[in-house]
Order: sequence, then C-alpha cells, then structure tokens
Amino acid sequence: MLENHAKLMHFFASCDEVVGRKRLQKMVYIMKKCGVNFEERYEFHFYGPYSEELTLRIEEMCNLGFISEAMEEKKNYYQYRYKLTDAGNDFLSHSDIDLPELKGYIDGMNEKSSRFLELVSTMLFFEHLPKDEIEEKIYTVKSKQNYKPEELEEAWAFIQEMRPVS
Repeated sequence: MLENHAKLMHFFASCDEVVGRKRLQKMVYIMKKCGVNFEERYEFHFYGPYSEELTLRIEEMCNLGFISEAMEEKKNYYQYRYKLTDAGNDFLSHSDIDLPELKGYIDGMNEKSSRFLELVSTMLFFEHLPKDEIEEKIYTVKSKQNYKPEELEEAWAFIQEMRPVS
C-alpha cells in the first residue's frame, strides 16, 4: 500500500536533506527519467515538470511523521527543508523495495542550482523531440530564464552522466 511512499523515503535516506520544493520536484523527476522506478505522474508547469501526486505524497509522509518539513522565512518567500525522520527510517527498514543506489546521483544534483535542475528536467520532459527542437522549446517556454548555449551543453552532458541509473 505504501510502496510509493517507501520509494520516496529511500530517496530521502540517500541524502542528508533536500532544500526547496522546486528542487525536490526536479530531483525526483530527473531520477524517474533516468530509470528509477518512481511512479508519480508529471505535467508541464510554470517551473518545468511538476507532480501533484508527489506534492500530496510528501504531505502524507510529513503527516505520518516519516519526513520532516522545516519552513524558513527568506526575504520575500519561504524555503522548505525535507529530511527523513527516525520513524521514516524505521518504516523503510521494514520495506522490501528494490531501488538502485541513489546517493551519487543525488549528490550530483545537489551540487547544481535549482535553475539548472529546472533546465535539465525541462529538457527531459521534451526528450521525445529531436535535440534542436528541445533547445528551441527551452528558448521559448523558458525565455525568461535566459539560458545560454553553454548552459544547454552543460545540461546535455549532465543528462548523459545521469543516464546510467538502472
């Protein structure tokens, strides 16, 4: 029943914490596109791929005490921090989910900005298109981000590094 919750707890167990709701959405989406068996459905949204299912599942896990959510007030917004709790760790220890080792991939994503993860996840969302059309999409649907060609090349390289997940 809580298999999808356990998969997300495995994700959180593989990192110290995730800072930011947008970052969390993008990280899970990128892992999903790289072959990790996350089942949340995504739609294209203002900041790229977004999953209402993921948002609800995280809220449920917080309500169950499996994930902690800390809210920090910044100048003109709130930033959220997510961590696996002891109860979540205990639940996970009784789960028999089979997911690949994620820490190296999560560490790689945590080294990147949310803006970069937004670019990568958007490129992956349109991966059914040819490369030149994906780049054109980036320049149109993400025009306010003013991505440079070098950033797109860095994103393509990052995607290639991430793909070996099995």
